[in-house]
Amino acid sequence: MRKLVLALVLLPLPAMAEFFTLKGHGGPIMGIATAPDGRIATASFDNSVGIWTGQSPKWLEGHEAAVNSVVFNGTAIYSAGDDFTLRKWPGGQVVGQHKGKIVGVAASKTHVATASWDGTIGLWPVDGSAPSMLGPTGSGVNAVEFSADGSELYSAGIDGSLRIWDVASGQETNRFVEHGFGINELVLNEQDNWIAYGAVDGVTRILDLTTGDERDFTLERRPILALALSPDRSMLAVGDGEGYIMVIDTVEWRIAQDFRATLRGPVWALAFSPDGQNLHAGGIDEAMYSWPVASLGDQKQMAATEPSFLKNPEEMENGERQFTRKCSICHSLTPDGQRRAGPSLHGVFGRKAGTLTGYFYSDTLQDSDIIWNEETINALFDEGPDHYIPGSKMPMQRITEPRDRDDLIAFLRRATALEN
Repeated sequence: MRKLVLALVLLPLPAMAEFFTLKGHGGPIMGIATAPDGRIATASFDNSVGIWTGQSPKWLEGHEAAVNSVVFNGTAIYSAGDDFTLRKWPGGQVVGQHKGKIVGVAASKTHVATASWDGTIGLWPVDGSAPSMLGPTGSGVNAVEFSADGSELYSAGIDGSLRIWDVASGQETNRFVEHGFGINELVLNEQDNWIAYGAVDGVTRILDLTTGDERDFTLERRPILALALSPDRSMLAVGDGEGYIMVIDTVEWRIAQDFRATLRGPVWALAFSPDGQNLHAGGIDEAMYSWPVASLGDQKQMAATEPSFLKNPEEMENGERQFTRKCSICHSLTPDGQRRAGPSLHGVFGRKAGTLTGYFYSDTLQDSDIIWNEETINALFDEGPDHYIPGSKMPMQRITEPRDRDDLIAFLRRATALEN
């Protein structure tokens, strides 16, 4: 729920080279960024960005769907996500808009670049002047990285291409890689003349920018979902869909660490602390974890308790199973004040849509005349939110079997009753 956030003690962040967690989000951590002054930004599935200087963050609210990426750029912070928007903080004003999800953001002194699944790359001048769009590329774009001087932009996409663009002209100037599977992540290291990329098929490679020679660190795990380079450029961290973190020593070109970081689920986000002593990670758990680099793998795993949506389905009756699969990652059943991508469903029967105090609704739901009951909840999942409430930020999903919808409604009737 919005504004009704967890009360956390105002304590400074632990000194680097200590293990710590940052708790307060109500959904998976999708992106992490660090600032030179030690601030940490976390982008979450709960539609918000947390800015951490201690254990209690400043919440940046405004996105109407999951936030996938965040970046510091001087005194400004930029974030982007599933609501197709790029927002600038403080203030949260929309400074960029795509026709599809934005899954990657990068910043130079003059521009912010956005990678979108609409197949284009947005170039948004930080001075507010007219933007430009690169592409279309023919498929979704997953990642972008600026050269050090900001004159070139590297991009990776679902088509498996690693492209270079001239920022001034907006033209594609080179295509380094034509990989057979989609490339998810990029890390550019111009000082040492290489670029690293991670792909859907688990490939992790480092490409020499001059010769085109590649070093391959592919393991039997897929997909690659996160890459991060240490400030001194001596370590490249790799996170994958099976929950492992691999750390490559880029001086001796060997795997220095490889450990299971999560209890279950993927590693979606990685970032080193500004001094390089800690590695921050995010995944399905609703907290960011940070390990001392000197003792990676020696600390407890992420997600000390299993999220409800990962419970064994055989241990649940059908209505609870439908809720767990379709609803639990976004909604709670009790008025616990936990941050979520969606509002609490406690007392939902008989409630007018878009009226729960403290939650940031889309205009579509705020202006709706829907009253939630057996009929309207059934129609929501029969037709799908995108058809039943066009313009809603609810995920596009359906429950096609009438019995499954009936069981879900019966479960919600019991579990959300006001006396619970």
